[in-house]
Amino acid sequence: MVGPIMRPQFVLFGSSIVEFSYGDHGWGAILADIYARKADILLRGYAGWTSRQALQVLDQVFPKDAAQQPSLVIVYFGGNDSMRPHPSGLGLHSAHVPLVEYVENMRKIAIHLKNLSQKTRIIFLTAPPTNAAKICETYGDQLAELRTNELCGIYSEACLKLCQEMDVKAVDLWTALQKKDGWANAYFTDGIHLSAEGSKVVVKEIMKVLREAEWEPSLHWKSLPAEFEQLLPNYPVSSDVKTMLSEASFLRYMQWE
Repeated sequence: MVGPIMRPQFVLFGSSIVEFSYGDHGWGAILADIYARKADILLRGYAGWTSRQALQVLDQVFPKDAAQQPSLVIVYFGGNDSMRPHPSGLGLHSAHVPLVEYVENMRKIAIHLKNLSQKTRIIFLTAPPTNAAKICETYGDQLAELRTNELCGIYSEACLKLCQEMDVKAVDLWTALQKKDGWANAYFTDGIHLSAEGSKVVVKEIMKVLREAEWEPSLHWKSLPAEFEQLLPNYPVSSDVKTMLSEASFLRYMQWE
């Protein structure tokens, strides 16, 4: 552990949508920026994984006897699960997890996380939509046929239903990312993974959940104290620099209200 105190830990757990989220202007990087000096954003992303692989390592990623349990876990699985079975049954394209199994896997993940501590909060992200034309252009016709927007929608709806049943907060990415005209090209780099603009939508939806959740303590960035905040008034900074810092903070955070 790096001191001086144990900051709240927010863990991002999922497949490539999570692993790539620390890339340039990705949603994980944005969260780390928002919560600088307030919480540690930990990445546990595994490209190509489904909820099936997640279950196999759940105890290793989230051990029940850990000295510090996360304050928040944001979980994303579903896009790979929703793929049609590949005729060969081999490779990444064989990632398909049947809907019933997917729901039960996500249920087990939720139960495990809820049992970590009384103050561990959970947000599930549903499968986002896809851009079939871009998938075809980037990866070929075969993957475009296996990974469809319709199937992502079915798995997204099942995830939302489970979250409602288990009282787990959820972000409906499938719907949120289709609200804007031209979303298919604006929000994805390859038809599957998020662009910088798509990541902004994810962050806004997550921040909405954190702002509205009646959690004690609140995990919204405004509610968390900044580390060493008490030392700031005595720091020898000129009035011009203080003004600049205030303006930078405003510009940095105002879109995440």
